[in-house]
Amino acid sequence: MSKHQERVNNWKLATEKSMQRFPERKQTFETSSKFEIDRLYGAETEDYDIEKLGLPGEYPYTRGIQPTMYRARYWTMRQYAGFGSAEETNKRFRYLLKQGQTGLSVAFDLPTQIGYDSDHAMSKGEVGKVGVAIDSLEDMEALLRDIPLDQVSTSMTINAPASVLLAMYIAVAEKQGVSSEKISGTIQNDILKEYIARGTYIFPPKPSMRLITDIFAYCKEQVPKWNTISISGYHIREAGANAVQELAFTIANGKAYVDAALEAGLNIDDFAPRLAFFFNAHNQFFEEVAKFRAARRIWAKLMKEHYQAKNPKSWQLRFHTQTGGSTLTAQQPDNNIVRVTIQALSAVMGGTQSLHTNSRDEALALPTEDSARIALRTQQIIAHESGVADTVDPLAGSYYVEHLTDVMEDEVKLYLEKIESLGGAVAAVEQGYMQREIHHTSYEIQKAIEKGDEVIVGMNSFTVENEVQPELLRVDPTLGEKQKEKLNRLKSARDHDRVSARLGALRQGAQGAENLMPLILDCVRDYCTIGEICGILREEFGEFTGI
Repeated sequence: MSKHQERVNNWKLATEKSMQRFPERKQTFETSSKFEIDRLYGAETEDYDIEKLGLPGEYPYTRGIQPTMYRARYWTMRQYAGFGSAEETNKRFRYLLKQGQTGLSVAFDLPTQIGYDSDHAMSKGEVGKVGVAIDSLEDMEALLRDIPLDQVSTSMTINAPASVLLAMYIAVAEKQGVSSEKISGTIQNDILKEYIARGTYIFPPKPSMRLITDIFAYCKEQVPKWNTISISGYHIREAGANAVQELAFTIANGKAYVDAALEAGLNIDDFAPRLAFFFNAHNQFFEEVAKFRAARRIWAKLMKEHYQAKNPKSWQLRFHTQTGGSTLTAQQPDNNIVRVTIQALSAVMGGTQSLHTNSRDEALALPTEDSARIALRTQQIIAHESGVADTVDPLAGSYYVEHLTDVMEDEVKLYLEKIESLGGAVAAVEQGYMQREIHHTSYEIQKAIEKGDEVIVGMNSFTVENEVQPELLRVDPTLGEKQKEKLNRLKSARDHDRVSARLGALRQGAQGAENLMPLILDCVRDYCTIGEICGILREEFGEFTGI
């Protein structure tokens, strides 16, 4: 027997003896995705070929898409913001930029997200509540006032009416004298996850996919620096999915968008380099790191081996991360600062390209300025003080991390095979498969929390009595009426004949097969409202009413 094996055997005996005195906390330890966690990972337990890892910036990009990662440039620090009027949100944007934020991320209110103007009956009570109200180009101009669009990258969380908001952004840039070739940013534009998890859809799947591929084609020629879709696992996770489901369903949706673009006649290497992803970061630190690493590897293999993409940029999965909103508690909200720090660190250690850190009070209300600043400072401290950005993929070679990465990849592949057997992501959504899987997982998690098997510090354990309510941000309750008045003034002042002509051309285009982006851009330039534009498309495409 070798000295090493003798040492391992002695360790096992010592472990058994120790457990007689100090039993382990649980019989079985698991990740959130129900992967059983062994007591030890190392050369004694894992037969892992370190060579298969590859190098950072090298296919299949397990260790990151850039050779130097954050040693060259930090991730983009975006703070998701938007509330009330465009003018109020503009003030928050400029405040955050002064605090060192390096990119904008826009939250829109619910009426904007589902294509209604602020004066529509469906908008009552919702104007400006969970994001900024944008009815027309006039509002977008106010939102972006004094922000140089050739210097700032902007992410917009908008899906069903993504083409309209992108058109508004392009039109504002034109008014600033910035050509569409120079602007950069991302639109979420991911309708499949709306059907699965979030619910802010308008049109049925087929015309929705048409709008998405129209954006792909238009931006390839006119807005080459724009990320035309952010394929989002974030909301899938927020709806109750575990880490494996988040990754599997996101990759399946990504595959559906690629298929739709190819069917529309686009070349894989013409649009794939501008695809981006959006993931959640939860509290199980190592599982989250493994998820990000597995995501890059799965996507790279899919694009190179299945789709035969030739451009290495097409193989690279680039992603934004947001910390987990559903993990935040209304109880003891300062605890959320710690949760967000752990989650943000997992995203950085996993190689994210940009990051939003949630604020401590978001389980209670929209964040105050103080809370938003602390959330941004969390990223800055990780970047500048922790040292984790000074070497590339610092957890590479960890037996535990590599084991989790492999298991994650294997489990995701099983889900992808199942979805493919159902006819792909669109068919799986229409059959309610992914929705049922998420509901089941969410139910099991909630049961564990209510039984106390899943400890949530400050909520179901380590509670305090008589908590002090923190100061909260309050949206102006009269905003809805003010926005209606603003909209009425706009409609009275604009050229009615031009508006009518633009909307008529859009209707005709929707009845045919031409790319709708130029027609939507013409509507926006003449101050047609989001409700008017989406209203025409509703009439021509119909509305999706759910599964």
